[in-house]
Amino acid sequence: MTTLFSKFLTKADIENVLSIPACTLGPLPFQEGQSMNMHAHDGNGHEWIFSCNIQRNESVGHFLSVGWIEFARERNLQVDDSVTILEEVMKNQATCIKIEVKRKIRLFGKDIWADVI
Repeated sequence: MTTLFSKFLTKADIENVLSIPACTLGPLPFQEGQSMNMHAHDGNGHEWIFSCNIQRNESVGHFLSVGWIEFARERNLQVDDSVTILEEVMKNQATCIKIEVKRKIRLFGKDIWADVI
C-alpha cells in the first residue's frame, strides 16, 4: 500500500471539509472548480463516497476539498485524530483507495494510536 496523504485533523476538517494541499497529491485528474467522487473503503470494508473538488486559498494555494461530514460525524472524529488515505493495487491491477483514522489514547502510562472504527 502507498500512502497518498496523512494529516492530523483540525476543527475545520471535522466541521466543514477535509482540506488536502494539492501539492501533496501530485497531478490531479481535474481542474479548479470541477468535482469528482472519491470511493474509499474503511477498515470494516464499508465503501464511502466523498465528493471532491479543487479550490484555491490565498494562504495555501490549491487544495482538494473532500466532503466527508457524514463520515466524520459517524466516527465522532476529534481534533488531532490522524487520517491517512492509502492506495492499494489489487491482484487484477485495479486500485483501491482506503481511509484510516487513528486516535492517540493513553494506556498503562503509554501513548498508543488506536483505530477509530
